[in-house]
Amino acid sequence: MVNLEWYRTFKAIYQTGTLTGAAESLFISQPGVSLHLSSLESYVGYKLFERSGRKMAPTERGKILYNAIAESMTALEETEKNFQRSMEKHTPTISIGMCFETFQITLEQYISTLPFNVIIRFGDYREMLDNLDKGILDLIITPHKGTSINIENQAFSSETIVLVAGKDLNTEPFQKLAKQKKYTEAEQWLKQEKWYGTTGDMEHLFRFWQFNFGHTPDFRPNYIVPNLNSIVRCLSSGKGLAVIPDFLCSKEIDSGLVKLVWKGHKQLKNTLYFANRKNTTYAEEIELIKSLFRKVMG
Repeated sequence: MVNLEWYRTFKAIYQTGTLTGAAESLFISQPGVSLHLSSLESYVGYKLFERSGRKMAPTERGKILYNAIAESMTALEETEKNFQRSMEKHTPTISIGMCFETFQITLEQYISTLPFNVIIRFGDYREMLDNLDKGILDLIITPHKGTSINIENQAFSSETIVLVAGKDLNTEPFQKLAKQKKYTEAEQWLKQEKWYGTTGDMEHLFRFWQFNFGHTPDFRPNYIVPNLNSIVRCLSSGKGLAVIPDFLCSKEIDSGLVKLVWKGHKQLKNTLYFANRKNTTYAEEIELIKSLFRKVMG
């Protein structure tokens, strides 16, 4: 069955004359525009445009198709806009992407106070950036800066990836070796201890190890738990080591439940960004979400 989004994309290409122009008018990625067009051409069985450099000139069949659908598509789009406006006068809905741990530390405590509906999505950062570009998400919090011309990136905080331990683990031997810059011996000491990791993401551990010891770790964590907040809770009740962002365990470090062991002989930092589409109808709602993040992490 034909997808109505293919017709919407076809109409945008016809009116703008380029794939880039269509992508900008629809607030989606150019590869998405190309995919819609090729799908529609495959469905109707003939070419709709002749490609000449960056310009897209409609074929005769393309002109016939445009004349057949243009009025109906315009009416449908106008109906859609009116319906959306009438619904959003009541309560708009904002879709936000971030990692699970960031949500728990920052936004979770404020969800019930927000004067609009919120959908929180978790997932891979690159996938979230793609969904933001396509209009599926309205705002994401990410350490990866988006490159799309439709997306605005705003740095608002940073995180340092650190080595932490449970309060009962004696880390003095390691800290003495690290202070003496005996990093080979320090690495061997670390590998003899118990380690925590998460099911889906070992990126922090791998990057920290590569950054400070020059290679990826040649061991696997002893305890694999659901997420980074689980690691902090496990460390708070005993021994063990883990590599995590500092903001996730700052309260536990301040209270003495977790020990900050080492920031590395070279600090590994990530800049955190707000990313949202430049053209958005939810500017006020997005700014409120941003203010809450600045309150917690600024």
